[in-house]
Amino acid sequence: MLTVLVLNGPNLARLGSREPDVYGTATLDDLAAACAATAAELGLAVDLRQTDDEAELVGWVHEAADQRLPIVLNPAAFTHYSYALRDALAMRTAPLVEVHLSNPAAREAFRHTSVVAAVADGTVAGFGFMSYQLALRAIAALVAS
Repeated sequence: MLTVLVLNGPNLARLGSREPDVYGTATLDDLAAACAATAAELGLAVDLRQTDDEAELVGWVHEAADQRLPIVLNPAAFTHYSYALRDALAMRTAPLVEVHLSNPAAREAFRHTSVVAAVADGTVAGFGFMSYQLALRAIAALVAS
């Protein structure tokens, strides 16, 4: 069974309490359960991780490249300025889908630019947890083709 790394950047461990008007009241554990259920339906496994540390996130991306693992990535704030993350993602060896719970284009101007989007197969944003579920479906289709 193929494992997909579902990687989450800073502040996503605070889901459920962080800006519930933007991110909802469900927790990171709820997200993990939703991803696991969708992955099982697709014949995939997920390894969901979260970090507030840019270096740790880059290390996980290197691990994915070395193991040829697909990635669903919510880079969170790193989306907008982490060239280190972008460069690590450019070394990927399997599909990559960027995800966001909210729609960055509908938020503050500084959120409108993603430095990682250019190295991803696609981006799914604005659908809450469904963004991750759609991304997993995209990964399954990309791996199958």
